[in-house]
Amino acid sequence: MSKTPFVTLGLLVGALLLSGCDSASNPEASAPLASVRVETVQARPLSISNELSGRIAAPRVAEVRARVAGVVLQRVFREGRDVKQGEVLFRIDPAPFKADLDSAEATLRKAEANAFQARLQAQRYAQLIDDKAISGQDYDNARANVRQTAADVAASKAAVERAKLNLGYATVTAPISGRIGRALVTEGALVGQNESTPLALIQQLDPIHADLTQSTRELNELRRAFRAGQLQAVGQGQAKATLIQDDGSPYPLPGKLLFTDLSVDPSTGQITLRSEFPNPDLDLLPGSFIRVRLEQAVNSQGITVPQRAILRDSAGVAQVLLLDAEQKVSQQPVQLGAAQNDRWVVTHGLKPGDRIVIEGLQHARPGEQVRVDDSPLPLAQVPGPQAGH
Repeated sequence: MSKTPFVTLGLLVGALLLSGCDSASNPEASAPLASVRVETVQARPLSISNELSGRIAAPRVAEVRARVAGVVLQRVFREGRDVKQGEVLFRIDPAPFKADLDSAEATLRKAEANAFQARLQAQRYAQLIDDKAISGQDYDNARANVRQTAADVAASKAAVERAKLNLGYATVTAPISGRIGRALVTEGALVGQNESTPLALIQQLDPIHADLTQSTRELNELRRAFRAGQLQAVGQGQAKATLIQDDGSPYPLPGKLLFTDLSVDPSTGQITLRSEFPNPDLDLLPGSFIRVRLEQAVNSQGITVPQRAILRDSAGVAQVLLLDAEQKVSQQPVQLGAAQNDRWVVTHGLKPGDRIVIEGLQHARPGEQVRVDDSPLPLAQVPGPQAGH
């Protein structure tokens, strides 16, 4: 009877030890499921954008040059301001050109007098030839003299026009409207001596051009996608352009693509695309290096995923974690396109309706079951609409 309590106690301890061994041998039965957040893949119209580099260029550039030789008497304009077409910029000493004009006009009057005399003589000879008072040779000479003096008058008139042009060129005017830079000569400088001396530079700055370069490979890929029906043209073929400023922020005024060049640079294998931007405050200056995001097409069935949902293996292949109907995780390789804001464009590997893990990736393992957290996100973490929609 005294041994019974000890036997009963031993049986209880053995049962507890066996129960503890069973619990330790099946940790999965009691371990909680990993919690993840998912996003359902949707196909929506997506703008296909390419970020290209280039430089700012003025649409119209005019070099103001001296078209006649002379000494600069006056610089009329103020450097660095806007000028209008036809506005006076420089005045060259007009005295030599005024003297040339007076001489040409005098020569013209002399030629007109000779022509008048020749016509009168020809008229008199016409009356005398009928009476055979003069020879036919004299009459022919008189008629030829009329034509010669008429040619002298025409040549003198041309000389007068040339002299007037030279006198007008002594007043240098703006060939186009735009912003003029610094003066390249000062008063007293001798210009136009055996060459057309540059005096100043005028550039139109509003609107302004942005000349971009793109590889022929990217353009050919776009053309093949258009022909295959995978992509559609943007609007009525007018691609939108967004200029990226030095600090990474977009330029506030949208631009547009004007044209694509027809020739390829043989040294780089790239082609030039010209875009245009409003520039009312002259923030964009010619020669500046810029980046432009160009929307060149629309994918009507575009797919994007958050950048944080992308994993990469040891070979650098992009992957996402998929959930099936039983909440089990699997790996899915994907091909990525361009990045748009905080999302990647997925070109291959996903289809509408797929569920991908976007949070809790470090706890989700392929082949394991997880728990989907459907609780509302904090307002600051709520994702906006997909880029390009």
